[in-house]
Amino acid sequence: MMAQSDLDLKETALKEDLKFYFMNPCEKYRARRQIPWKLALQILKILMVTTQLIFFGLSNQLVVSFKEENTIAFKHLFLRGYSGADEDDYSCSIYTQQDAYDSIFYVINQYKQLKNISLGTLGYEHEGSGLKICKQQYKKGTMLPSNGTLNIDVSTETECIFFKPQELAGKKAELKLNSSFFNLEFYRLIQVEISFKLKGIALQTIHARELPDCYAFQNTITFNNRAHSGKIKIYFDSDTDIQECKDWHIFGSVLQKNTQYILVFDGFVILSCFASLILCTRSIVLALRLQKRFVNFFLEKYKRHVCHADRLEFINGWYVLVIISDVMTIIGSILKMEIKAKTLTSYDVCSILLGTSTLLVWVGVIRYLGYFQTYNVLILTMQASLPKVLRFCCCAGMIYLGYTFCGWIVLGPYHEKFEDLNTVAECLFSLVNGDDMFATFAQIQQKSMLVWVFSRLYLYSFISLFIYMILSLFIALITDSYDTIKKYQQSGFPVTDLHEFLKDHGSVGYRKERTSVPFICCCRRQQSDDNLILIN
Repeated sequence: MMAQSDLDLKETALKEDLKFYFMNPCEKYRARRQIPWKLALQILKILMVTTQLIFFGLSNQLVVSFKEENTIAFKHLFLRGYSGADEDDYSCSIYTQQDAYDSIFYVINQYKQLKNISLGTLGYEHEGSGLKICKQQYKKGTMLPSNGTLNIDVSTETECIFFKPQELAGKKAELKLNSSFFNLEFYRLIQVEISFKLKGIALQTIHARELPDCYAFQNTITFNNRAHSGKIKIYFDSDTDIQECKDWHIFGSVLQKNTQYILVFDGFVILSCFASLILCTRSIVLALRLQKRFVNFFLEKYKRHVCHADRLEFINGWYVLVIISDVMTIIGSILKMEIKAKTLTSYDVCSILLGTSTLLVWVGVIRYLGYFQTYNVLILTMQASLPKVLRFCCCAGMIYLGYTFCGWIVLGPYHEKFEDLNTVAECLFSLVNGDDMFATFAQIQQKSMLVWVFSRLYLYSFISLFIYMILSLFIALITDSYDTIKKYQQSGFPVTDLHEFLKDHGSVGYRKERTSVPFICCCRRQQSDDNLILIN
C-alpha cells in the first residue's frame, strides 16, 4: 500500500509537470505566475536584430555601389570603344588585327596616365605590383585554310612581360613595347591577359557618418581567341578586396560618436541573444529530464516502452531554431563590430550570418502564432504534408533532371537558354511557374527542321506534364493534409500514450484567479481553456 501510494503521488506530480510543460506562456503565468521571459525576450530580440540588420544593410549598400561604380569606371577607362553596356557575358569584341593591337596598347597607355585621367580616388599598388601582360598560344606550326592543311602542335606556351608604374615613361618601357612580344600570330594565339592592381578609398561613407574603407582592385582584361572564329571577345573582371586602412586620421567627433553608439547597440544585441541562448538551452535540458522521468515511470507502471512519436513531443524544434539563430547572430554581431571598427572586412560572411539569423528569428514567430487555432492549422498542415511532399519531389526531380539533360544536349546549340545545365534548370523552373513561355518558344533557331520539331514536342510535353499533372498532384498532397487536420480538429486527434496519460488530469494546485497584469493575452483567456493540452 505504501509503495502504491508513493507511485500515485509520483504520477500526480509527473502529470502536473507534463501539463505545465505543454502550456503556452500565458497559461503558465496564470497557473504558476511564471513570467514568460522567453516570450518577452524573443519580441525584444526581433526588434533589435531587425534594426541591426537594417543598419548593416544600409552600410553594405555603400560598399556594393562603390564596387559596381568602380567596375563600370574601369571598363570605360581601359576598354577601347566600350559602349557602356556589355554585349553578352563579355564586355565587348573586336574583329581585326589592328583593333587587337590598338586595344592592347590602349590599356597600357591608360594605365600610364591613370592619375591624370581618373575621376576616382585611385592609385597604383607599389609593393612589387604593376601591369602584367601574358599571351598564351599554340606552339609553332603552319595552317593553310585555302587548301585545308593544318600542321600545329596543340600543346601551349605562355609568355609574359611586366611593366612597373614608375618605368612606363622611360626608355626601358619603350623598348619593351617595341619588342617581338607584341608580334602576335593570330592563327595560334589563344588569349592575351592583362592584369594590374589598383587601390582606392571610399569617401562616400563619411556622408553616412561611417569611417571610410580602403579597397584593392585586382583587374584582369582577357582577349579570348579560343574559338578562332574571327571574333575576339574581351572580358573584364575586377576582384575587389576590402582592406584595413593602414594610417588614417579623420577630424570631427560626429563619426567617432556614431561608431561608438552602433558598437554599444551591437553589444546589447549580443547580450540579448546570449540570454535567449541560455534560456532556450535550459528549456531543452529540462524537457529531456522530463522525458526521462516520463519514460521511466511508464516502464515502471505499465511495463512497456514509450513510442518514438511521444518521445519526440518533448523535443521542441522551435527552441533548436532559436539556439541556431542566436549563435549565428552572436557571431555575426561580433564580425559586424570588427567591420565597424575597421579591423575586419569580411562583409560577405557577416551578411550571410546576420541575414540567415534574422530569417530564423522571424520564422520563430510562427511558434507563438501557433497558440491560436486559426494559425495553428497552417503549422500542422505543413508538418503533416512535409514527408509526403519530400517523397513526391524526389520522384518529380528524376523527371525534371531527365528533361534538363535532354534539353541541354539537344537544344543547347540552337537556344541561348539551353547552353549550359544551370541555365536549362532555371529556364525549365520558369516554365513550370508560367514565366517567359512565348520567348522560350520563339527564340529557338530554325536552322534544323528536325531540332525545331523536337523542341516543340519537348516544350509542350514538359509544360503539360509539370503544370497540369505534377503541379496539380503537388497541390493535392497539401490539400489532403489540410483536410485531414481539419477533420482531426473536429473529431479529435489520434490519441497517443502521452495524450491518454494526461487526459483525465485536472488542474489541481494551479491558481486561477484573475489579476491585473501587463500581459493582455493572459488576462483575457477563459478558464475553460485550461484543460486544453498543446502538443508541439
